[in-house]
Amino acid sequence: MIAVLEVIGPVFALVGLGYFSVMRGLFPTSGVGGLISFVNNFATPCLLFQAMLHIDFHTAFKFTYLLSFYVGAFSAFTVSFLIAKYVFKRPPGQSVAVGFSAYFTNTVLLGLPIIQRAYGDEALPNLYAIIGFHAPLLMSFGMLAMEFARRDGTPMKQAALQSLGRVAKNPLLIGITLGILTNMSGLSLPGVIDDATKMLATAVLPAALFGLGGALNQYKLRDSVGQALISSSLKLILHPTIALILSHYVFKLDPSLVKVAVLTAAMPAGLNVYIFSTFYNRATDIAANTVLCSTVLGVISISGWLLFLGWLL
Repeated sequence: MIAVLEVIGPVFALVGLGYFSVMRGLFPTSGVGGLISFVNNFATPCLLFQAMLHIDFHTAFKFTYLLSFYVGAFSAFTVSFLIAKYVFKRPPGQSVAVGFSAYFTNTVLLGLPIIQRAYGDEALPNLYAIIGFHAPLLMSFGMLAMEFARRDGTPMKQAALQSLGRVAKNPLLIGITLGILTNMSGLSLPGVIDDATKMLATAVLPAALFGLGGALNQYKLRDSVGQALISSSLKLILHPTIALILSHYVFKLDPSLVKVAVLTAAMPAGLNVYIFSTFYNRATDIAANTVLCSTVLGVISISGWLLFLGWLL
């Protein structure tokens, strides 16, 4: 248990520092959005770019490994959507937003530092494989599902084109694509570009964790906490459980792949959950509460998964 605390303790300590710094006025609330934008639009793309330069594609992009993670994600979406629609009688558009809150993982702000501390730098290429598909696949599906569900949506053809356009402009995907192209070309990266991207990459972890803590100040528990707890449970328990069953028991993958797939799936809901719901103005109360509840409960659940995976594998 001490080893687990050594892994997650510093991570959540930085999150707590960001939270209380903003709450006490030591860091301006107006600066949180800019800090997270810096992480998502500049620092993380450089980190992924550097990662793709040296990644072994035959090892990292293993289909059954990715399938284990994403089948779990879409299962959580489906269950959450059905509960919202048929149990809580939410309209279709709101149900899509609730489903989205249960399947979009905090892969960068929390997943990256925890995976690194738990399993070392050698585990990061496996995480980068998941990150490479995460935002493009899940955001695109969520947008298409929302446009299909809400009555005031645009025609499906237009919605599909808009979704693809947003995916193509995603900074994370741009960083990954440029890294892959450079890797495959065999070209030597100029020293200035190599050093500059490495410097930006080193800023990801502390800035991301501090920014996440600061951002949590805007989320307040409301009457929808019950539904948010259901979405949080699906995210923290159902998703990693399915990933474990498929990766370990069905596909019998290497333990190093199983650990990353399961622990990444066990991460809380990402901030894009709230961004998605506010963009469409659907179930923003549940989205905000899911981000908050899953992050707080993640301290316990992530510790549990680390202990369980250490015992199992």
